[in-house]
Amino acid sequence: MSNSPVVTNGTGLSPQHMSNAGDNEAKKVKLDANNMNGPSRVVHLRSLPPDVTDAEVVQLGIPFGRMTNVLLLKQKGQAFLEFEDEQAANNFVTLHQEHAPQIRGRTVFVQFSNHKELKTDQAHSFQNATAKAALQAAQQVTMGGTDCEKKVLRVIVENLVYPVTIDVLHTIFCKFGKVQKMIIFTKNNTFQALIQYCDSISASSSKLSLDNQNIYNGCCTLRIDYSKLNTLNVKYNNDKSRDFTNPNLPSGESGGMDPNMYGAQIPGLGMAQMAGPRGMGGMAGMGGMGGMGMNVPMGMNVGMPMMGQMAQMAGQAGNAVLLVSNLDEQMVTPDALFTLFGVYGDVHRVKILFNKKDNALVQMAEPHQAQLAIAHLDKVKVWGKPIRVTQSKHAVVQMPKEGQPDAGLTKDFTNSQLHRFKRPGSKNCQNIFPPSGVLHLSNIPANVTEEELKEAFQQHGNVVAFKFFPKDRKMALIQMDSPDESVTALIAMHNYPLSESNHLRVSFTKSTI
Repeated sequence: MSNSPVVTNGTGLSPQHMSNAGDNEAKKVKLDANNMNGPSRVVHLRSLPPDVTDAEVVQLGIPFGRMTNVLLLKQKGQAFLEFEDEQAANNFVTLHQEHAPQIRGRTVFVQFSNHKELKTDQAHSFQNATAKAALQAAQQVTMGGTDCEKKVLRVIVENLVYPVTIDVLHTIFCKFGKVQKMIIFTKNNTFQALIQYCDSISASSSKLSLDNQNIYNGCCTLRIDYSKLNTLNVKYNNDKSRDFTNPNLPSGESGGMDPNMYGAQIPGLGMAQMAGPRGMGGMAGMGGMGGMGMNVPMGMNVGMPMMGQMAQMAGQAGNAVLLVSNLDEQMVTPDALFTLFGVYGDVHRVKILFNKKDNALVQMAEPHQAQLAIAHLDKVKVWGKPIRVTQSKHAVVQMPKEGQPDAGLTKDFTNSQLHRFKRPGSKNCQNIFPPSGVLHLSNIPANVTEEELKEAFQQHGNVVAFKFFPKDRKMALIQMDSPDESVTALIAMHNYPLSESNHLRVSFTKSTI
């Protein structure tokens, strides 16, 4: 996304010359009505915010006529917008030089471009596709229709092999416009989300680009349509709901969705009807570009699957290494961090820093697992100290060279048998929760009693309650005095030997006793 397509105008200039021309154009612009560039179908916009989207640029041009191309140069804060005819471009420039438009609170400066036509390099298919989706969305709005003003999308995620969070979805959907609110929930065993944009162009653009795409390779397939809601009523900012326009909302205790929202705004339509699963085709051929059919945005390069782009977005630049700080130097070990961070992904390597032992590097198997760990463990108390978990600048954790003293501070867990997520689609992949006062225990042998388990956990905190599962005595719930004590108990008791062949499995849970 950081590389921009090359602009060409049929004058025989090489891409390098065109790039230099663009630079010179930006330098010599005079931001007044005496524009030295002659009339052109292509207009040049400057001083754009760094997070601007194609949809936001296109939206400026909708009142003036049909647009045929758009190109963002995000690193330069610039864009080119091509109209179908010169008169529309002239009206656009005339008005906006007298009354400068704004995008995300920043004043944007407009002039004619010295390019007479925009042609984009097909090597940058993903950016071309988002531009064409924005143009197609604008065309739909100008033509009118029942969906032309809708800003709220309903998203169903099928084949949920890996967890999908609000942060993951926001990272993906904000590429197409400003996301205002979001709610995620599960209905009829189906993960769903409601996403509200600030404008209908962004909503339509993201729908056209993302429907039937995979978040991760071969799984987590997005099914997108319009919601019947006109706006979302978000009361809390937490892991189930978020109002990105109001960061001061309380975190609340519940999922953040007003249970009366649907009945109040859509009389006679229950939540199960509105948000429940719809008829869905088989998954064969859905991976990558193969199953997109009519939803393939024009210009999409089949050799560059969008799912890879989306996985990179979701993984926040693809870095799977975390920096963990403010650890207890007396308690921390590579195995302890492996156990704790292993709740949110498969840990490959851990390195406690030799000269700063309250800091460690943790390398996860996948970037999205690193993001989960940040979301759930940052500022959580571990051994009585609130740890900080952030993304590291390191791409990998290096093992010490042979013969180099390390004092056991670095350990490779790549081939560990204790990884929780070895089997895609397993229950572990779908039951990931933040640290909680109640722990879920499993793999308990029949001869182990409640008293024995409580006594073992008492070594790591105060046990408040305990309950075996009525229909499956191999599992139980145990409640510690606080989530802090639960974290300590999980680190100490996960993989605890209960017999020669049974090792205890401990997880966080949303269940209560």
